[in-house]
Amino acid sequence: MTAPHTSACTGFDPGERRWPVKGYPAALTLSTAWHAAALLGCALEPATWPWWLAGTFANHAAVTIPGLLPRSSMLGPNWTRLPDLPGNARSIALTVDDGPDPDVTPRVLDLLDAHGIRATFFCIGECALRHPALTREIAARGHAVENHSQRHRHTFSVRGPLALAREVDDAQRTLTALTGQCPAFFRAPAGLRNVMLEPVLQKLDLRLVAWTRRGFDTRESDPRVVQARLLRDLAPRDILLLHDGNAARSNDGRPVLLSVLPGIAEAAHRQELRFVTLRDAFQPAHAPEFGIAAL
Repeated sequence: MTAPHTSACTGFDPGERRWPVKGYPAALTLSTAWHAAALLGCALEPATWPWWLAGTFANHAAVTIPGLLPRSSMLGPNWTRLPDLPGNARSIALTVDDGPDPDVTPRVLDLLDAHGIRATFFCIGECALRHPALTREIAARGHAVENHSQRHRHTFSVRGPLALAREVDDAQRTLTALTGQCPAFFRAPAGLRNVMLEPVLQKLDLRLVAWTRRGFDTRESDPRVVQARLLRDLAPRDILLLHDGNAARSNDGRPVLLSVLPGIAEAAHRQELRFVTLRDAFQPAHAPEFGIAAL
């Protein structure tokens, strides 16, 4: 189920990217220039090919390693905290990845309602297609649905520009068709990407978002450990990451994030922090409908 981009994509303007960038990111431009220089150098002085080859290996490492660092901005703008706007002075964002999941997501939504939290769900397109009513319910309850790729392939970060564009654009169309609103933000599977992604995101007018801290709740089964990771030095403008899809389960079989969410809400309440969606946070003068966690 896909649909062409419609006017729903024009209803939100997240503003400028984190640092001014138009066209290709500097890393891709420099890498392309190096390859051109290497070819020319080998053609003019064939005996120098070992040096050009060594430099090319170094170049590949320089543009590959940052893609393995989810919070890096070397390959293009990457938001790891909410923008420094007056409305975010006491705001934090809760982001939930890899859903929707028919067992976990409904319980997450009920918990969020109980604590007055609006969250941002980075949904996988194929999961959304399998559970269209649940995807629509996320949006209907006041949460944001954003782009987490169509298939969440583990090979996402090593794909070429055409494959990346297909993954991102398919999810964009899927989620727009289901919710009636075009996603404005993208998070790469596992946060891993390559130098080819930023031009794709620019074409689709998507902003890359990582996180301030994560609980590793897809592999950590102890809710206390996950909660401690998320709440350590909790501060305004933080972006927290949890998972409703692929969620680890504690010894009693309960998905970890269900045990963690009440503690996060209580900590935010004590610090007089309020939860906002990414869409709220990027508006110059946002006024969230849900304020500080109501306990």
